[in-house]
Amino acid sequence: MKMSIKLFHWLPRIICILAILFVSLFAADAFAPRLTIWQQLGAFIMNLIPSFVLIAFLIVAWKWELIGGIILASIGLIASPFIFMLNHGRNHFSIGASLGVVLAITFPFIVVGILFIISHILKKKNLLKVE
Repeated sequence: MKMSIKLFHWLPRIICILAILFVSLFAADAFAPRLTIWQQLGAFIMNLIPSFVLIAFLIVAWKWELIGGIILASIGLIASPFIFMLNHGRNHFSIGASLGVVLAITFPFIVVGILFIISHILKKKNLLKVE
């Protein structure tokens, strides 16, 4: 049975773009009145490096869904404990609040990775047809 629904093709791409935009918002903390404009721009670009890396992974996933899906899901899983320790250590939030931050930042990439893998499997079985 062929599914002509493009949901499994476009959903991971859209979610990944939105998640990268969300991560990019954290670069806005580079703008501080005590810094010169060049220092602010330099700090802003440095803070956008994770977003650039995620964009590169999205490009890989766009072309090779299985490899990109594995990379994106792995990034989400591997980054989770580090983000938890960093957030909990710096801010001394409760464990629940720290887990909420981890879920907001890494969970979308885990979901996107799984969706890319599902899309690859459906296309391989010829069940998903992108027109």
